Amino acid sequence: MTNLRIAIQKSGRLSDKCLDLLNRCGLQFDARKRTLIARAKDHPVELMLVRDDDIPNYVRDGVCDIGIVGLNELEEKIGPSNDNVQIVRRLGFGSCRLSMAWPKSKPYDGLESFSGKRIATSYPNILNNYLKQKNIVAEAVEISGSVEVAPSIGVADAICDLVSTGATLESNGLEEVLTILKSEAVLVRNLRSLDDQKEALIQKLLQRVDSTLLAKNAKYIMMNAPKTSIDQITKLIPGMEDPTVMPLSYDENKVAIHAVAKEDVVWETMEQLKEAGASSILVLPIEKIIE
Repeated sequence: MTNLRIAIQKSGRLSDKCLDLLNRCGLQFDARKRTLIARAKDHPVELMLVRDDDIPNYVRDGVCDIGIVGLNELEEKIGPSNDNVQIVRRLGFGSCRLSMAWPKSKPYDGLESFSGKRIATSYPNILNNYLKQKNIVAEAVEISGSVEVAPSIGVADAICDLVSTGATLESNGLEEVLTILKSEAVLVRNLRSLDDQKEALIQKLLQRVDSTLLAKNAKYIMMNAPKTSIDQITKLIPGMEDPTVMPLSYDENKVAIHAVAKEDVVWETMEQLKEAGASSILVLPIEKIIE
């Protein structure tokens, strides 16, 4: 059996988070030197560290079996649907949006304002598909890097670019007016038939990814409480299944309540639990959950 090959971004906003996710799934790589290929310790898996915009094609062409890439890059390179590539998990990190922005100094009257205009972007395929769907005729001007300066130097009338906070647009006199794609990191695989061992590795990895993502915001919460407050307290714990309720050896009127809260437990919730009679409240992080 050859190694299962995973492609991730070699550097950039997704790189460290991808490595952290794989590490939490039990795959450890020595990727410090940023070589092209890094092999996992104790597993027949290797990591391919490449440019993010190469990952969709590498997975589509079978160079890599699976990959982690931004949805924006996936749709730009191979489109929203491809017979050879499938999104198998949305990973919940690397969130951003591909938006259209308009100069603040000019009036904006909705999508029709872009008609007949030049729009600078690093994502011409996504932009052109969107404009076609909306029956807007405009020119996509492909630019790599510093898209936001295009209107100020006369290269374009408006832009279509990735946005996180909007601060860069603001500093360049632009206003975000329309979001055309909400992006995040996704785990994709090639749909060609793999040997049984590789397929088993992928399924095991997906189970571990699910376990890690499920535990991301989950908390283990423990407290002591009067027996009379059990019903009230269990209603306050967010996103939980039935808690474990155990008697306390030193007080027959109190119980210990242990539960997995599948959402974050905020300070307000803890204060409400205390008001309901709970004491010695502990909230602990959870690394992994298998259901």
